Amino acid sequence: MHKLYIGNLGDSVTAEDLIKTFEDHKIPYSGQFLMKNGYAFVDCPDDQWAMKAIETFSGKVELHGKRIEVEHSVPKKQRTRKLQIRNIPPHLQWEVLDGLLAQCGTVENCEQVNTDSETAVVNVTYASREHARQAIQKLNGYQLESNSLRVSYIPDETSDMEGGQRGTENGRRPGYGPRGGLRGGSPSSGMPPKPPHTDIPLRLLVPTQYVGAIIGKEGATIRNITKQTQSKIDVHRKENAGAAEKPISIHSTPEGCSAACRMILEIMHQEAKDTKTADEVPLKILAHNNFVGRLIGKEGRNLKKVEQDTDTKITISPLQDLTLYNPERTITVKGSIEACCKAEVEIMKKVREAYENDIAAMNQQTHLIPGLNLGALGLFPPSSNMPPPPPGNAVGGTPYGSFGAPEQETVHVYIPAQAVGAIIGKKGQHIKQLSRFAGASIKIAPAETPDSKMRMVIVTGPPEAQFKAQGRIYGKLKEENFFGPKEEVKLETHIKMAAAAAGRVIGKGGKTVNELQNLTAAEVVVPREQTPDENDQVIVKINGHFYASQLAQRKIRDILTQVKMSQKGGMGMGPGPHPQGFTEMGSPTQGLSQDHQPRRK
Repeated sequence: MHKLYIGNLGDSVTAEDLIKTFEDHKIPYSGQFLMKNGYAFVDCPDDQWAMKAIETFSGKVELHGKRIEVEHSVPKKQRTRKLQIRNIPPHLQWEVLDGLLAQCGTVENCEQVNTDSETAVVNVTYASREHARQAIQKLNGYQLESNSLRVSYIPDETSDMEGGQRGTENGRRPGYGPRGGLRGGSPSSGMPPKPPHTDIPLRLLVPTQYVGAIIGKEGATIRNITKQTQSKIDVHRKENAGAAEKPISIHSTPEGCSAACRMILEIMHQEAKDTKTADEVPLKILAHNNFVGRLIGKEGRNLKKVEQDTDTKITISPLQDLTLYNPERTITVKGSIEACCKAEVEIMKKVREAYENDIAAMNQQTHLIPGLNLGALGLFPPSSNMPPPPPGNAVGGTPYGSFGAPEQETVHVYIPAQAVGAIIGKKGQHIKQLSRFAGASIKIAPAETPDSKMRMVIVTGPPEAQFKAQGRIYGKLKEENFFGPKEEVKLETHIKMAAAAAGRVIGKGGKTVNELQNLTAAEVVVPREQTPDENDQVIVKINGHFYASQLAQRKIRDILTQVKMSQKGGMGMGPGPHPQGFTEMGSPTQGLSQDHQPRRK
């Protein structure tokens, strides 16, 4: 059974009053109402009905002139670290909620609860009882937008393990739940294991005139879809008031998303037929621009294959439609219902693969750049599960620990010469803003010759600044159409290193550099027979899309750091510990002209 606490009762309220209230709202209960002075207890058959009772009654139903409060009844010994927060505005950005939760202490886990209410509900696990107690005090009744938050304890059966191993609960994936929940992962959480399915919703764009049919009378149709497909479906009716189309988010397994998509498409086709409002109802899928390039593929090959395999016609909205607040592009699929459903499966398969690859690269970044707040960079869709920083980096703390300021790095990024104006901006405003945002020095080097097709951007700053600055440079080139709509942005970057360290980057027989390329998907080249500069330095060239380039840069820096540590320890450039992801470092005597170097140039 699931016991409820019913509070704020007037002295004249009786058990019969509560029985009538529950029966009027068709909420089942078990046994007797246990009446106390000003409050009562009752059991519900299961957790779903307990949640339904809380959503239906708490702060909404009056008895004898007082609004009753209903929440989980939790014994004092189980009032530990777990809280339930209700009445959250449904479209709240995850960063806002995460920041609010973090004010009360360290959040270990946060997941969304599937309810029928229009507002969101999350279950939160704090790192300690004291943090949870502070959250109850600070957040219960807290006004967020026009909503007053409701916070209560939920039973924690693992409470006897406080301070030691905390049970299997902590093995669960942090973030806002397995369905892709409220807004991505929580930056104050620990590092997540790989989720059982890719945590990215299927987003559809449907004509506003069909929204009523999709929801059904009193929500019956949408509930039926949700139940049959085991999915959570959000119809964003309040977004873009007056717009001809409304977005729908479907959170489930890939199979569940596809099943829900088919049912929604069938409803729209039937509604169009019944109302004679349209001869054709295309399927429209929303996808974050970060993933669309890989969906299209080189020279449009991926998209053409999907069209051929599914007998559909697919178009994608232009880049010009994108804004800072709307990073999604519309993928329009035309064909029969069956053909459109097959195309949805293939399209979302590509999108999820792109998402998984980016998450893998970002997970590497969070370990390699401690304290990196990826959520602030705007590189992922807000509804996806963001990789949080590694454990031990407290929010608001010094991101680089107690070892002093992070080392300044210089990277040369090569961009098309005609893109220089876009990077600089009117009267230099864009490059100044970019520099402030990233916390890096950004300079455009003079052209080597009057007809140079590429220009060098010199970025100087610590690792996180490099990540931010280079990310925005890649993004700007895509936004300004310096790369085609079917082309992924790939840039060449150069890092300088001591000539004596080049052998460690190359590895024995080119093994390290080959492993580096396989791991990062970037092309990494230490050019042959280059002459060291006046500082006895040579360059390593990296070519690839943003995440691949970043991962390769960090791995190379990792190798160079270990070389420095070996030298400081008086060990010369002996083997030493291997950077993560590599098996063997090269011989310290390897030069740049050895035959075992990679033959790429």
